[in-house]
Amino acid sequence: MSEAHRDPTPAADLTLARPAWRWRRPRVDRTPVLMIAPAVIVLVLIGVYPLFYALRTSFQLYQVTKPYLGTPWVGFANYATALQDPLFWSSLSRTGLFFLLTVPVQIVLGVAVALLLTSTRWRRLSGITRVLLVLPIATTPTVVGLIGRLVYNRDFGLFNWALGLIGIPPVNWLGDSSAAMATIALTDTWQWLPFVALVAMSGLTSVSPDIIEASRLETNRALEIFWYVQLPYLLPGLTAVLIIRTADILKLFDMIFVLTRGGPGVATDLVSVYVQRVGFRVFDMGLASAQAILLLVLCNVLAQTYIRLFYREIEA
Repeated sequence: MSEAHRDPTPAADLTLARPAWRWRRPRVDRTPVLMIAPAVIVLVLIGVYPLFYALRTSFQLYQVTKPYLGTPWVGFANYATALQDPLFWSSLSRTGLFFLLTVPVQIVLGVAVALLLTSTRWRRLSGITRVLLVLPIATTPTVVGLIGRLVYNRDFGLFNWALGLIGIPPVNWLGDSSAAMATIALTDTWQWLPFVALVAMSGLTSVSPDIIEASRLETNRALEIFWYVQLPYLLPGLTAVLIIRTADILKLFDMIFVLTRGGPGVATDLVSVYVQRVGFRVFDMGLASAQAILLLVLCNVLAQTYIRLFYREIEA
């Protein structure tokens, strides 16, 4: 080969002569992941893991007082026992009665309070009223129970003191089986009525004033305007209230345990109190877990029913 056709580039230089571009892995910002990681870990530890642990325990014979039996797998035996337990069904029926005594009353009164506070006459007081409405919601159920024990005390309670002013003898609010259920229903209504009112107020404020003025051209009746114009805007929020309150009543334990401990007798023995007694007094953790899972399934079924019956989207 002649000198004119010889490649003048040395071999070492060929290894360095690479293309100017190179594919690089895109840099991922891990800051958001690191920021939410603690919350996700806590959620898994206090929410997801106990759920799966209870689900596994519900299929086992797990009696704390009989450790020599171990935890053998028994399949759906605990669920069959729970469904055949008359005490479980009676406590569930009392829970349904408690639901009927509280949630419909809270929704009706909450919507009435919201209509009152969003009216023109009371609009100036709505700001401070919303702050006051948050106080019962922010109070923990245990503190609500302690307040209730002071208010309903037979000897020096506020209610009996007020009754004594008008000559009515004292009532054993927490010790009488006929009054205990109404007492805890009244206490629950005091705590959760403000929540319903706030949700209803947010729904009412989303109604355009132009729509209200246009409806008044058709009718001047406040009930018809509420039913056909304002209520559709309230249905999404009230559906959420139904779901939240149903789940809360099925797991309500703190307030009732502090007030009555399920008594007198079984007058206020709601299903959550009964499941606690099975798990932590009888120490049958397998049966208690099965009952808790059944309540979870019931809560999901009721939530889907509420959404199908009451939830309506408002077209803009």
